[in-house]
Amino acid sequence: MTDVLAYIPSPPQGVWDIGPVPLRAYAFFIIVGIVVAVIWGDRRWVARGGEKGTVLDVAIWAVPFGLIGGRLYHVLTDWTTYFGEGGNPGDALKIWQGGLGIWGAVALGAVGAWIGCRQRGVSLAALGDAIAPGILLAQAIGRIGNWFNQELYGRETTVPWGLEIYQRVNDAGRLDQLTGTSNGVVEKVVHPTFLYELLWNVLVVIALVVVDRRYRIGHGRLFALYVAGYCLGRFFVELMRDDHATHIAGIRINSFTSVIVFVCAVAYFLLATKGRETPAELRIGKAREKYLAEHPDDTASTGGGKSGTLESDTGTPGASTPSATTPETTTGGTDS
Repeated sequence: MTDVLAYIPSPPQGVWDIGPVPLRAYAFFIIVGIVVAVIWGDRRWVARGGEKGTVLDVAIWAVPFGLIGGRLYHVLTDWTTYFGEGGNPGDALKIWQGGLGIWGAVALGAVGAWIGCRQRGVSLAALGDAIAPGILLAQAIGRIGNWFNQELYGRETTVPWGLEIYQRVNDAGRLDQLTGTSNGVVEKVVHPTFLYELLWNVLVVIALVVVDRRYRIGHGRLFALYVAGYCLGRFFVELMRDDHATHIAGIRINSFTSVIVFVCAVAYFLLATKGRETPAELRIGKAREKYLAEHPDDTASTGGGKSGTLESDTGTPGASTPSATTPETTTGGTDS
């Protein structure tokens, strides 16, 4: 039985040359994740009473900002790799080689999303709730790219689900772990921490959908739950890794970040407004005025009245959306 289970193999390579164009698994899965997040997020946004296409318009700003932020966080927290002795500063720009810090991506991505939301006249907090499950699912999909890159793994292990890390060589026969091809030699067997994080992310995605469906979370609180849930899992994953990383008092910097961001997210969840926004409250400024002019029966912006008949969060016509005063414990709805 041990022979049957041991071990999980790594892919033989992470880059394929299609003519003059290299197809990189890491970049491919990041793109797939972004597409999934945008499509699902837009569906959830429409189900809440927002306009179709809003998430894509905001993503045009948020995605580039997020990629830059993720890379900046990675470089700043691992600066010796690029600017220390033997490092190559130019490699800091090679995002296709891997290395994105999720906290930097979320922080700077939020700045881009804020710009996009201001242009579209929609609430950033409300949009964050709509896209939160999709963002975390995108992160899970992106972890598959780490498997192809043979990165983000943990300490050596003998567990049956250990991950085999192969030697990879280029056409000249020289070691090239990033763009080379496996020669079949197993360097070590390690904990597949990227897989642990992937599975945890999927579990949190399911939890977010269930909580949102049952309690109708709004005002940025579901996004806060996503951040807190991710940080909780990431903290324990970091404890299993022993690859190169910046440390503070002997503790990996990502562990510190996980704790700090977790506390901030929980505090926001506890202090923010309860309930879910009405369709009018999804919009800000002139966009809200325009919506109320087109929907005179919707008095939700003053805390009362009907919000109209809308699709539920799985797209089923006819499900009503509660007003801003609906208790958070109200059940019903079919959020996806």
